[in-house]
Amino acid sequence: MEIEKTLTIAAPAGRVWALLLDPGVMGGCVPGMQSIEVVSPTEYKALMAVKIAFVSAKFRLRTTILEQRAPSYLRCEGTGEDASVASSLKQQSEMFLTERPDGSTELRMVVKVHVLGRLGSFGLSVMRTKADRMWEEFGQNLAKRIESQEDGPEGPGAADGAPVAADAPAPMPAVPPAAPVRMQDVLNAEAAALQPRKTRWWPRLLGALSKRSAAPGERHIRIELMRDGTALTVHWPVEAGGECAALLRDCLRPATKE
Repeated sequence: MEIEKTLTIAAPAGRVWALLLDPGVMGGCVPGMQSIEVVSPTEYKALMAVKIAFVSAKFRLRTTILEQRAPSYLRCEGTGEDASVASSLKQQSEMFLTERPDGSTELRMVVKVHVLGRLGSFGLSVMRTKADRMWEEFGQNLAKRIESQEDGPEGPGAADGAPVAADAPAPMPAVPPAAPVRMQDVLNAEAAALQPRKTRWWPRLLGALSKRSAAPGERHIRIELMRDGTALTVHWPVEAGGECAALLRDCLRPATKE
C-alpha cells in the first residue's frame, strides 16, 4: 500500500527539520507511540500501539535513516512485528520539505507499507482510513508542539527561526520554593493520622487517671472498659466518684456520635 500526504506547518523549514529529527518530539506527535530508544544518530527502536477495527497490536519497530539532505529531504525504512497477533510490517518513507514565501513549510510524505499476518487481512479501504486518521492526528500534534514553543520563553535562535538542536534538553519548569516546615508539626500530623478517630478519648482519660488514681489500700471504684479490642481497668477513689462519672460521660459521648 502506498500513501501520500501533504501538510502545511507554520514554521520555517529548518525548524521543522529539527523537530522531525528530535526523538522526543516524534514520540509525542506520532499517534500510538509509547517509547523511543536512540541506538545511533540514524537508527531508532520504538514501541508503537495500533488498533485496526477490533484488533489491537503493539509493534516493536526498528527504523533507520538511509538518506538525508537538510533541510529538505529525508528517506528512511523500518520493520516491526507483534507476535501476539501474528502480524508484521515493513515500510519505506520519504519526506520532502519545501519552504514557502510566507515562512511556512510544506511537508509531503510518501510511504510504502506492507502489512502481513492478521492485520494484513483487512481490506485496503480500512487501512487507508486508519492511515488518514493517524496522519491528521500527527499534524495536529506537531502544530500544537510548534505553537507551544512559540508561546514559551524565547531561547537562542528562537527569534530568527534558527533550527533547534535535536539533542537540546527541554527547559525545566521553575519550581517555587517550599514553605518551611516545623518538625513538631510533622510529628503531630503523623500521630493524628495513625490514631483512629474512635479512640482519641484515651489520652484524655489516661491524663486524668495519672492525677486521680487510687492509692493501694484506699477505697475505690473499679471500672472495666473495652474499646476496639483494648481493655482498660480503672481504680478511681470513691471520694471523687462524681468527678469520675462526669469525666466518663464527657469522654465517651463523642465516641458514640462518630
